Amino acid sequence: MTGVHAFSAETLDGEKIDFARYSGKVLLIVNTASECAFTPQYEELEALYRQFREQGLEVLGFPCNQFGRQEPGSSEEIGSFCEKNYRLSFPLFARIEVNGEQAHPLFQYLKKAAPGLMGTQSVKWNFTKFLVKKDGSVYKRYAPQTVPKKLLHDIETLLAE
Repeated sequence: MTGVHAFSAETLDGEKIDFARYSGKVLLIVNTASECAFTPQYEELEALYRQFREQGLEVLGFPCNQFGRQEPGSSEEIGSFCEKNYRLSFPLFARIEVNGEQAHPLFQYLKKAAPGLMGTQSVKWNFTKFLVKKDGSVYKRYAPQTVPKKLLHDIETLLAE
């Protein structure tokens, strides 16, 4: 496997997920936080997932506490918050780091494959989004302030490929 499909991560429940299972699917990978001004984006992420999951879209949420300590809870608390407030049905993974020496290998790959403005590789804030093609290669990075519905055209394009 190549690209994103070469990685794995643990869910909030501690289950190890091999990303090879997502081969042939379009992925929207997002670093999330429960106490961020962008947290309401969960609603649009869930709407995209519900609209396109039957066509092959997977939304994958990765809680991260590196930005303003806006994801301080345990896996259980994160899951409970997301269920209660947003009724999320897409997979949420165990809290990770996206920058620095302890950055999850998936995010190390994503940042190199789709650098930010002026070639920067760090993730700048919560709700940075990476859209991944069916073959596991990274299509594009989106800034935290880019609301999920703005990705609609790109998602439809990749699903049609």
